[in-house]
Amino acid sequence: MKPNIFLRRTSGRSSGRVPATTLLAVGLAASLALTTGCAKSEDDGADSGDSKSAAEGDAGQVVSSPGAGGKTCGHGDYGAKKLDLKSATVGFSQSEKEANPFRIAETASIKAEAEKRGVKLLTANAQSQFSKQISDVQDLIAKGADLLVIAPLNSDGWEPVLRQAKAKHIPIVTIDRKINAAACEDYVSFIGSDFVEQGRRAADRMIEATGGKGEIAILLGAAGNNVTTDRTKGFQERIEDKAPDLKVVFKQTGEFAREKGQQVTEQLIQSKPGIDGIYAENDEMGLGAVGALKGAGKKAGEVKIVTIDGTKNAVRGIVDGWIDGVIESNPRFGPLAFKTLDTFTKGGEVAQDIVIKDSAYTKDNAKSDLGKAY
Repeated sequence: MKPNIFLRRTSGRSSGRVPATTLLAVGLAASLALTTGCAKSEDDGADSGDSKSAAEGDAGQVVSSPGAGGKTCGHGDYGAKKLDLKSATVGFSQSEKEANPFRIAETASIKAEAEKRGVKLLTANAQSQFSKQISDVQDLIAKGADLLVIAPLNSDGWEPVLRQAKAKHIPIVTIDRKINAAACEDYVSFIGSDFVEQGRRAADRMIEATGGKGEIAILLGAAGNNVTTDRTKGFQERIEDKAPDLKVVFKQTGEFAREKGQQVTEQLIQSKPGIDGIYAENDEMGLGAVGALKGAGKKAGEVKIVTIDGTKNAVRGIVDGWIDGVIESNPRFGPLAFKTLDTFTKGGEVAQDIVIKDSAYTKDNAKSDLGKAY
């Protein structure tokens, strides 16, 4: 029997932090094999071919559910109506171009779970353009979406969509990134990682790799979303607290992209040739940094690199000696997102914040756990 992650409602607003007290294994078996390109917007409906290939070898998410004080949301609080998920239409808005393995895995997991449950799914991809994502979601509503799952590109600027969805009593679940709005008023639940904690764990790994001394750089994620803000906050606070002799001497955005990460690292090497470590706020930027270091004639391990995500290429980078650690951020949201929607639409209470407990890859487990990466 699976434990229930949904608790009774308590008063007040969510703080965005959830204590990890109970673990729930939510599984979808399979590693993901999808093409990395995508059209301007994805085809409506679940693609059975893509979904099946997404369902092979998937390492399921583990969730840290709220404790007794965790805030919840019910359909009455939100103003939604009860409905049967199997007869509903779910709209999914992806934020970024699917050249990033995280986004490939995320979309595949949503499609696979919709197919598994026999739910009609409409999908759209914003191609990393926020204005397009807003119009995409409005189009999903116009096409008859009864429920929405949104992977936001930015945290701000969602007011037009929220007003339109609220007028039609459409429940919204956001995954991976938060939107700056009121839980259980503007949206139902956020499902994702504790990004501040990810930053702390990355800092711990960097301290261990460098011995807590030297100069390090941060390749920042894209501006305008809580992931970048929180991963930076957690990392810097932990470094300042535990390793005052480890100095952050360079910070620049790599926009969560490999090519940009490589360009920024090339600039870093020119300005700080003796840099001791690089914290990349996602794997793609970290792999770009590896490319830049190779191009500069650096040897594997000469500059310590710590990243966040858990892609196969980054984990292979540990095996090959170029990367010192990867903090996981699991993108396989399908089972948990649909479980949340199913409970909510049946009239149950769901947590406003459903926080995933992420694992990590190090030199000790990278080779043996490579199959769990995506």
